[in-house]
Amino acid sequence: MKYGYARVSTVGQDLEAQIKTLKEAGCNEIFSEKFTGTIKERHQFQALIEQLEVGDTFVVTKLDRFARSTADAIGTVKKLFEKGVKVHVLNMGIVEDTPTGRLIFNIMSSFAEFERDMIVERTQEGKAIAKQREDFREGRPKKFSSKQIKLALELLNSHSYKQVEEKTGISKSTLIRAKRKMNRVDE
Repeated sequence: MKYGYARVSTVGQDLEAQIKTLKEAGCNEIFSEKFTGTIKERHQFQALIEQLEVGDTFVVTKLDRFARSTADAIGTVKKLFEKGVKVHVLNMGIVEDTPTGRLIFNIMSSFAEFERDMIVERTQEGKAIAKQREDFREGRPKKFSSKQIKLALELLNSHSYKQVEEKTGISKSTLIRAKRKMNRVDE
């Protein structure tokens, strides 16, 4: 039987593309989760690994979907081979349990880890450069200006939260936070 595994790193990301690809690859059952790969406790992944039996095929779209590092990838694939499970990484091909197959897999795992490390390094370099700018602000940009928030808070004097939300598009929770912040400043 073919089992697929799909994973994205954040709740906001979409699993659909991976699931579609795994279905097209003929997977009978697909396990999926939204977890960062750096967390070892991936419950769906562990459940899948425990379910696999001799002759089954473990399918994943890319190496980085199931392994956090080269050592992790090699260890996982070694365990699967010991169970008699075939491994198919769709963007690489079938990983064969032969000296050549393991060598190619190890090299590809090293490249995947190197690529991830380079992305992290470039991101950190970019962040360090950005922090040198005077106008640098970490995090997501504000959706509403302070002027818009102030106007919405003024509207609360004569309107309900729901009415202000409908007129301005600013959520009740944002208005409550802004109101608290304003009250702290006034104290």
